[in-house]
Amino acid sequence: MTDQRTAFTEIPVLSHTRWHGTPEERRAFAHDLVTTGHEVGFLTLVDHELDLDFVARYFEALQAFFALPTDTKALIEKKRSRHFRGWERTGSELTDNKVDWREQLDLSTENEPYAEDALPAYLRLDGPNQWLPEHVLPGFHETVQEFLARAARIADELMAALALGLGVPEDTFAKAFGERRHSLAKLISYPPTPDGGAGVNSHHDSGFLTLLLQHGVGGLQALNPGGEWIDVPPVDGALVINLGETLQSMTGNYLVATTHRVISPAQRYSSAYFHGPDLRASLEPLDLDPRFADAVAASPRHRDAGFMAKREELVAGQGGTSSSRSAAFGEQLWNYYR
Repeated sequence: MTDQRTAFTEIPVLSHTRWHGTPEERRAFAHDLVTTGHEVGFLTLVDHELDLDFVARYFEALQAFFALPTDTKALIEKKRSRHFRGWERTGSELTDNKVDWREQLDLSTENEPYAEDALPAYLRLDGPNQWLPEHVLPGFHETVQEFLARAARIADELMAALALGLGVPEDTFAKAFGERRHSLAKLISYPPTPDGGAGVNSHHDSGFLTLLLQHGVGGLQALNPGGEWIDVPPVDGALVINLGETLQSMTGNYLVATTHRVISPAQRYSSAYFHGPDLRASLEPLDLDPRFADAVAASPRHRDAGFMAKREELVAGQGGTSSSRSAAFGEQLWNYYR
């Protein structure tokens, strides 16, 4: 666990089938996953349960949604939902106080909503998604729900592997996730990025980890410790995995969220699943072996890693990823959405 002084120049590839192998293969996969998380924060996962036929069917449904008339998509516009779920027009969202050039549909785990005046206020994020009537886009709801369920199973296995690689029981993170998981998902359409802009501006993901499907066109880039943007190329059927700020908090910065962005050279479609815990879940660091804290102290990249700017900091003109961690997962999300 030495200081990571050499900036990564490519994205590692791991095979998910190793997690289903012998005990020795499982331990080796867990070790490689944690090492990759510590040194890069991004990887390409192959040989997972999202087969090529399903991925093709999913992107057909996604593209069919974005091809609908604007007035139809506006029936589920995000401003109609107090839970910040629904469709957004291109240019509607800001990241780091800059316009994102993408159109998207935001979804989440469909928990029963809390009261409209629930406290802490972040509890109000829980609630239903908005869906178009079935006759408008037959099979869309079912296909998207299947993606969310299958992505969650993969994420749960990666969560167990990360725990094993960190030397704690495999169910450690699952227990920390609490009773009402709040995972998020985005279906995204990127038009070609205008000069000087970004499909989505540089940021961290707020969840535990992210599973991303890319559809043929590149544009995703990860920032390495040397300040260089490294392409994360699309691979047919593969999932891009990157770590979020929830995991960064829980591991005391041993596994840090890597800054990334999208600058799309052409029309691009992608879909991301953000694995997340109960909104009330604590982001206090877990009790890990001291060697992990020692590795963080020895590495400026990890020791000095911050978090996305909070709402009040953005209003004050601050930005970037130099903020402090939040106490609970919901607080972290609320800073982003409100």
